[in-house]
Amino acid sequence: MTPSVQVLYRQDDYPIFQNRMYASAAEAAACPKGDIMLVEDERSGLVYNAAFRSELMVYDAEYQNEQGVSPLFRRHLDDVADMITRCLGRERLVEVGCGKGLFLELLLAAGVDILGYDPTYEGDNPNIVREYVRRGLNLNAKGFVMRHVLEHIEKPYEFLTLLRDANGGGGLIYIEVPCFDWICRHRAWFDIFYEHVNYFRASDFRRMFGRVIEAGHSFGGQYQYVVADLASLRPPQIDQNDRVTFPRDFTRTLDVAPVSSKMAIWGGASKGVIFALLRSRRQQTVDAVIDINPAKQGKYLPATGLLVKAPKEGLARLPAGSSIYVMNSNYLEEIKTMSGDAYNYVVIDHD
Repeated sequence: MTPSVQVLYRQDDYPIFQNRMYASAAEAAACPKGDIMLVEDERSGLVYNAAFRSELMVYDAEYQNEQGVSPLFRRHLDDVADMITRCLGRERLVEVGCGKGLFLELLLAAGVDILGYDPTYEGDNPNIVREYVRRGLNLNAKGFVMRHVLEHIEKPYEFLTLLRDANGGGGLIYIEVPCFDWICRHRAWFDIFYEHVNYFRASDFRRMFGRVIEAGHSFGGQYQYVVADLASLRPPQIDQNDRVTFPRDFTRTLDVAPVSSKMAIWGGASKGVIFALLRSRRQQTVDAVIDINPAKQGKYLPATGLLVKAPKEGLARLPAGSSIYVMNSNYLEEIKTMSGDAYNYVVIDHD
């Protein structure tokens, strides 16, 4: 029997991968798309996209989600590494969904004994296994690291039980995900993505784990983390006194007119893709998309087909005083420095 749900938010025809880059504008515009229907489950209290189709999610080498190019983000990773060694220790760790391996290699360089699992890994690090964590593995880990992975997994509680069982019934786990409370509070419609099937609140983890060792927020409140004991995992039950409060005016900033005739987006990753998409549906032209990640430069954003340029190239044709829409306020000072502080900077995640 399908549990009842409360519908929170709908959008149609989103790119299924907001971080997959394309070689041509035509290919980008024709990218696979899916619908968004965010719901609150009346039984578990969890928020997820009820229109999600997992069979569409096939990751390949064109998926580019590496943020480590930014010095600010590298500092965030250093902070997370310190927390992991403090809470989980340095022996027999496993990173689930290690991606390109940047964070795992950071831990290895710090002397941490860690193994990674990710089928999309392209390098030659012998500590990374090119497969998904699956039932039947004998992991024997003291601790697990899941950074921005659980929001991509269709049945998160079931996956965590698989992880627990594959590890003999226990082990500590560090989980980092976007904060849905922050998204709601900031009306961050540009932070709703198709490939994020789940949206977590801090209270979700308190209801899912009987033993939470540490929990908090990071990266300007946009991320939340929890260190918990997998042995204490339990099915989440909705708390009627802690229901989701979703703002009715969630997309109100979509109707704000551009403040100058020329407009650029700084940040060709997830936020920039959705910002450009919904703005284009309001017939608001984007003149340039700028990103410091070389893997994105010279390629095209899904759905809109906008070309991503390096800062020097993107700024060359942008007159001083034009508006640069900053996709993430954490990078504002970094962006001002790189662009000579010569533009009107509009931070989209300030309510």
